[in-house]
Amino acid sequence: MTMKTLAVGVCAAAAAIATAPAAFAQAAAAPAMSYGAPIAGLCTLSIDEAIASSTVGKYVSTRLQQIGQQVQAELTSEKTSIDNEARTLDGQRQTLDQNTFEQRAAALQVRQNALERKAAIRDRELQATQQQAVGRVITEMRPLISSASQQQKCAIVLDRSGVVVVNPAMDLTQGVVTGLNGKITQFAFDRTRLDQPQSSTPPVAQTPPQKK
Repeated sequence: MTMKTLAVGVCAAAAAIATAPAAFAQAAAAPAMSYGAPIAGLCTLSIDEAIASSTVGKYVSTRLQQIGQQVQAELTSEKTSIDNEARTLDGQRQTLDQNTFEQRAAALQVRQNALERKAAIRDRELQATQQQAVGRVITEMRPLISSASQQQKCAIVLDRSGVVVVNPAMDLTQGVVTGLNGKITQFAFDRTRLDQPQSSTPPVAQTPPQKK
């Protein structure tokens, strides 16, 4: 993998992950139509739309974009440093002895390999961060879904993504969004860290008291 390919891949991954929540339920406006009578006990709900249109969901999307941009800036800075040193070394090829040149080239390769590993870790971190942040929103939403289902006397709630047409009177999504907006609008979170050093200190063995 070249450094150029690495940068393009990481930037694309960061952008895709950071903007993923904003892509929830980007549906085109449907034409006005008449519906059949609501079916008693049958309800629908779009989790994706509820997250995307809620205040907290929009906050999560914005925060993920910020974190993705931070990761992109970190990796781009390191890549630029390696590229600059590689160009410098290439320009000195004719003036350096073979051993020195090979040692410096090997050191650059070590840095490039380390950057590739870091990029892979950051990609996993962004995915984990998104999953945890969206999971928090869903956790906040669950009691609201239960409450809305009881109020509507739902015997079953279907995922609206699998329903082509539904009478709006049977859909719980907007009510859940309203409840979510009144419950939480944002919460602090940062990038999930997967490269923190783990303590290598072994646990202290507990010696049982001696019987007298």
